[in-house]
Amino acid sequence: MIVVDSIIHVNLFSCILTKDLRYFYMNDINGNYVIIIMVMMMKKLKGKKVLITGASGGIGAAIAELVANRGGHPIMVARSEDKLKALVHAIEHQGGSAEYYVADVTNQSEWDEVLQTISEKHPVLDGLVNNAGLGRFSFFEQMKWAEIEQMIQLNIQALLYTTHVCLPLLKKAPVSHIVNIGSQAGKIATPKSAVYSGTKANVISYSHALRMELKQESIYVTSVNLGPVATDFFELADPEGSYQKNISKFMLDRYKVANRVVDSLLTPKREINMPSWMNVGAKCYQMFPRLMEKVLHRAFQQK
Repeated sequence: MIVVDSIIHVNLFSCILTKDLRYFYMNDINGNYVIIIMVMMMKKLKGKKVLITGASGGIGAAIAELVANRGGHPIMVARSEDKLKALVHAIEHQGGSAEYYVADVTNQSEWDEVLQTISEKHPVLDGLVNNAGLGRFSFFEQMKWAEIEQMIQLNIQALLYTTHVCLPLLKKAPVSHIVNIGSQAGKIATPKSAVYSGTKANVISYSHALRMELKQESIYVTSVNLGPVATDFFELADPEGSYQKNISKFMLDRYKVANRVVDSLLTPKREINMPSWMNVGAKCYQMFPRLMEKVLHRAFQQK
């Protein structure tokens, strides 16, 4: 019980883990699940170093907090130093450890310099979470080329480049993990998301191929394919707020997403698909694309 009590007291995510604890207690009033599962979670990530891009807010920040909460050491990268500094302070205040680096991952010279610093300080990485990304919802013809290029650079090129540079560090760990944040949009393309859907389809396909390539290297690769998540992503993707309004009741909570991602770390999880009903829809779309486009025509116009 001492171990479990200490976990609860230093818990940075009381709102999540308290809910989980209630769930486990409902299944076993003696708390056996709590003891076994919580200790396993802590041991799995204890001392593990996980590099996370796009970590200043949203899903990336939530993942970083959970990694630290479970004994890991998140290495956070983003452009906003104020947000990163506040996040590190919050983690350390709860007894965890973390560090941050300010960088634009699409600026290769700047990112190279930061990656060099990270590799010198941490010659072994246990995990990489490619979370940095952006979307813009607009008809392809009406988009500026700079907007299209920005999505391609961040969602595809920066992700591939970061992974390529970090692979030697990941190979040095007995077991390591690459998590690529994709999207259900990579499986179901809709109007006004031609470029965004294309970039996320690339992330999904790349993740599957890379996973097979690295199978003998003890490096797991997971694609995280999400529906809409309640983050500031939509400030750029949907500045008018019409799409957010249409799908507000379906939006995922970023902490629930982070919980699934961190639970999967260092396990051979092929994909994480949230919400599950949207994944079912994606499978139906892949089998019956013409029928699904006709049936879901109105739903596809919500952007």
